[in-house]
Amino acid sequence: MSKTFYFYDLETSGLYPREARIMQFGGQRTDMNLKPIGEPHNVLIKMTNDQLPDPFSVLLTGITPQQTLENGITEVEFLKMFHDQIALPDTIFCGYNSVRFDDEFMRYLHYRNFYDPYEWHYKDGRSRWDLLDVVRMTRALRPKGFAWPKDKDGKATNTLELLTKLNNIKHNNAHDALGDTKAVIAFASKLKTAQPKLFDFLLVMRSKDKVAELVNSGEPFVYTSGKYQSEFEKTTIAVKIANHPNRAGALVYDLRYDPEPYMKMKPEKIAELWAWHPKPNEAEKTSEPVRFPVKTLLYNRCPAVAPLSVLDDDSQKRLHITVDQTEKNYEKLIGQKEFINNLLKALSVLDKNREASQKPEEQSVDAKLYDGFFADQDRRLMKTVQNKTTDSITTIKSDMFKDKRLQALWPLYVARNFPSNLSSEQYEEWEKYRTKYLMEGKDGRRANYFNKIAELRTDPTIDKSKLSLLEDLQLYGESLL
Repeated sequence: MSKTFYFYDLETSGLYPREARIMQFGGQRTDMNLKPIGEPHNVLIKMTNDQLPDPFSVLLTGITPQQTLENGITEVEFLKMFHDQIALPDTIFCGYNSVRFDDEFMRYLHYRNFYDPYEWHYKDGRSRWDLLDVVRMTRALRPKGFAWPKDKDGKATNTLELLTKLNNIKHNNAHDALGDTKAVIAFASKLKTAQPKLFDFLLVMRSKDKVAELVNSGEPFVYTSGKYQSEFEKTTIAVKIANHPNRAGALVYDLRYDPEPYMKMKPEKIAELWAWHPKPNEAEKTSEPVRFPVKTLLYNRCPAVAPLSVLDDDSQKRLHITVDQTEKNYEKLIGQKEFINNLLKALSVLDKNREASQKPEEQSVDAKLYDGFFADQDRRLMKTVQNKTTDSITTIKSDMFKDKRLQALWPLYVARNFPSNLSSEQYEEWEKYRTKYLMEGKDGRRANYFNKIAELRTDPTIDKSKLSLLEDLQLYGESLL
C-alpha cells in the first residue's frame, strides 16, 4: 500500500489529556499530493458520567456533553472504527500542534481502553508529522508566498485562524474538528506549492532516526521551536551538548547567546534559571535570553531541524543572528565538561522537584500512562479485550492482569463502556468511585466546575449567544451530582 496522509483534529473537554476527554474527532485521508481520498470522518464521542468538562472549552467549541450523549458513540466503538478504517498501514498522521496535543489525547484514549498507546502511530509503516513547526520554520527561513499574521500586540503569531484568514483560505467552523482539519490540509497545500523543497525536506525529517543523525553530527544546526522567542521567529542555531539521561533526545544549547556566564554556575543555580519561564510581557526582544539557553530536543516529536546550509543572508537578518556570532559561542562550549556535568546535575534537581510537587495528590489511574510499558502477558490479554462485546465482556476479570494499572482500569472500563453489565455490587463500587472523583479531587472538581460557570456568566467579554451553553452545562452538572 502506498503512503497516505491522515489529517485529524480533536475538540476536547479540557486542555490536559491526563484528565480531559475527546468530545469530537474530525479527520480526512489524502494522497501525498494532499488530494482527499474517500469521505471524511466526523464523530462525537460520548462523555462518561464520571467526567465534568471545562466550561471554557465548551464555550470555545460549542459542543455540550448532552450533544455527545445524544449523537455520539462510546470510546470503545470509536477505537474499533479508528483501527478498522483510519490506522491503516503506511498512514502518516498529521495535524496542527498534534504531537503535543492531539496525539497525547489519542495515547491516553488508547491506554484507558486497553489498546497499545503507541502502535497506532508507528507500527506497520505508520508515522506522524506536525505542521505547526513546519509553518514556523517556513516563516523563519522561506516566508515568500505568504501573508504572516501578528497578534494585537504586534508580535508574530501562527494561529491557524489568522493564517487562513490572511492567506484567503477557506476555514469554515473554526474550533470544529473537521472544519479545522480541512483548513490545515488547505494550508499544507499552499506550503507544498510555495516552498516545495522545505516542505519535502521536513517531511523526510519527521523520522526520529533522521533527526538523531543531524543532531548527533556534532555540528550546529537550525532549530525552530515554540520555546524560542517570537521576535526571532521561534528559530535559532543550536548544538547538542549532551545526551538526555532519561529520554531519547539531546540537551541542546542556543548559540544565539554567550555561554560564558553559565560556565561556572552551580547546579542549583542552573536549575533555578532552567525552571523559570517568562511571562508574556517579560519576553521582549533583548540581548539576554528570556529563558535558560538549554532545552531538551526529543527525537520522536518531529522537531523542525535543518543543516546550516538552509540559512541564507536574508534569513540571518530576519532572525537577528549570524553564523560568525554562533561559531564564537560554539568554540567556548568545546571541552566544557564541568558545565555539562553541572547541567546534568541540574536536570536531576528539576526532576526531583517535579516528582515532589506531584506527590501531594494521588493520581488517578487514568493519568498513569507513562508509568511504564506493559508486559507481553498483559499485552496479549489487552488484545483479547478489544474483541469482547457486551455479551462476552464478563469473561475477563481484573485479577487476570499483571500490571496494577490495568487491574484498576478494568472496572472503570466496564462501567464506562458496558454499564448494563454491572452487577449491583459493581454498580455500587462505580458510584463510590464517581462520588470520590467528582466531589473530592484537587480543589474539588464539583465546586470548581460550578464556580467556573458562575464566573463565565458574569464575564462581560462572553458572547451573549453562548450563555445557553452555560445553562446546558449547569443542568448537566446537576444531573451528574
